[in-house]
Amino acid sequence: MQTLIVFSHLRWNFVYQRPQHILSRLASRWRVVFIEEPMLGEAEQRLEKFSPADGVQVWRPHVSGSAPGFHDEHISVLQDFIADAIRQERIEDYWIWFYTPMAVPLAAELDPRGIVYDCMDELALFKHAPKQLLPRENVLFKEADLVFTGGPSLYNAKKGRHPSVHCFPSSVDAGHFKKGTSDHALQAALPRPRLGYCGVIDERINMDLVDAMARAHPEWQIVMVGPVVKIDPNGLPRHANIHWLGQQGYADLPAFINGWDVCLMPFALNEATRFISPTKMLEYMACGRPSVSTSIRDVVEPYGHVVSIADTPEDYIAACESILARTPEQRARHADELAQAIARTSWDKTAQAMADLIEAADRAGEVDESAEEDADLDAKVA
Repeated sequence: MQTLIVFSHLRWNFVYQRPQHILSRLASRWRVVFIEEPMLGEAEQRLEKFSPADGVQVWRPHVSGSAPGFHDEHISVLQDFIADAIRQERIEDYWIWFYTPMAVPLAAELDPRGIVYDCMDELALFKHAPKQLLPRENVLFKEADLVFTGGPSLYNAKKGRHPSVHCFPSSVDAGHFKKGTSDHALQAALPRPRLGYCGVIDERINMDLVDAMARAHPEWQIVMVGPVVKIDPNGLPRHANIHWLGQQGYADLPAFINGWDVCLMPFALNEATRFISPTKMLEYMACGRPSVSTSIRDVVEPYGHVVSIADTPEDYIAACESILARTPEQRARHADELAQAIARTSWDKTAQAMADLIEAADRAGEVDESAEEDADLDAKVA
């Protein structure tokens, strides 16, 4: 196998998270083709190609239609784009990797050696989820050779649906989030204490918690880093001590996080967060920063001993107050505990383990194919 053809509902240049971490590492072993959802309402229908990382080529379709995502309206156009590009790039020996079941129809005319479904989120529970998503996921479970899940909760939910399901929770590039990074210019002038969040800002964030913190402690500076999607920006809480800084580059995140006194995971407890495994949790930990989370299952069970857990506004604010009141010795001791917790995981290890499973499945497929050919030959001779 020489190439991974990946279908993703997330764009490569969106928030840098699981797909980019894993695929940029797998690209040292195989060529990675990353196919995004189409750009809509374009005057010219075309397939844009660019290379954001060594060994990674992004294919970004541009279509004239207006239906979002891998919608049926675009399937025939996208199939033509992909077939032409595969011929042009001379891709003949490949596996397919899905991040979204909505792309399953695009593989109907492809001939992969194998199929991976990396189920990083329960997309059917997200806001505006397409009605076709669950039926297509059922098809994907039948067709896939390997299923990876983004955390223990998803693993437990999916393990009975396929014979080869493997749990790969969020991980971290600890070296990237090293201590001692200089403060980011966008927050350098803000007084302390600073409490911060980085990540996508959508229906999964409990805005009431953010609002309550700002009201209870006007002296706290609350820094919110990340793109606002699927919700109305006009509905965000607005106070002088809340700073909405928008999407920032992955390279800038350590400078933000290392400048915060408390890191925030103010997730709403709803259907969209029932199975999440937040990448930012480990990034906060790699910076040695204390954090407060609501009771997300994949935070509580493995990391509840080093992450403060609180759900109500009163308890969440109290947990932040407690962290801010710690002595230097308590802060140093907690930083050591965080370092021990993340020492057991890395995106390098995750990508290596995934690659090993793919190679083993690929070898097994070769053996099965050879056995079938021998059986066919024996039948002809007989």
